[in-house]
Amino acid sequence: MRIYLVGYMASGKTQIGKLLAAELNYGFIDLDQLFEEQFRISIADFFEKYGEKQFRMIEHELLVETSKKENQVIATGGGTPCFHDNMELINQTGLSVFIHFEVPFLVKRLLKSRRKRPVLKGIPDEKLDEMVGNHLAQRLPFYQRARVILDGSDMELSQTVKKISDLVNGI
Repeated sequence: MRIYLVGYMASGKTQIGKLLAAELNYGFIDLDQLFEEQFRISIADFFEKYGEKQFRMIEHELLVETSKKENQVIATGGGTPCFHDNMELINQTGLSVFIHFEVPFLVKRLLKSRRKRPVLKGIPDEKLDEMVGNHLAQRLPFYQRARVILDGSDMELSQTVKKISDLVNGI
């Protein structure tokens, strides 16, 4: 079985994914990290050199590759479900879980971790609320196609992991 974690950037997919994989004794794949390891370039630098379209094509190929591995928790990138019918592939090959947070929570986390995120490049802090709100609104229709939707703001990290683990064990 494969469990795909989808959601906006800074929604904790990697953190939750690592804990969930340990809990289930599954492997863990962070799609963004896999990209950077295989291509030896940061996503931000790749975006700058080759553009988003090229990145999304490669990201899709990596998703197809990971969809063939058994007993994996896969943390997708924030945009992964929104391109190349990826959400359809995710739902066909595993259990999709959307970790949902409201805009203020996401902005707070993004401000704390202003690591290189290509879609945030050049966005001043005071415009982040508006940008994240608009961007999340565009992505929500894809995220909401997940089989399971969890409101992350209602639970501690450990509760989120337990809830997903219980769902998987009940399948």
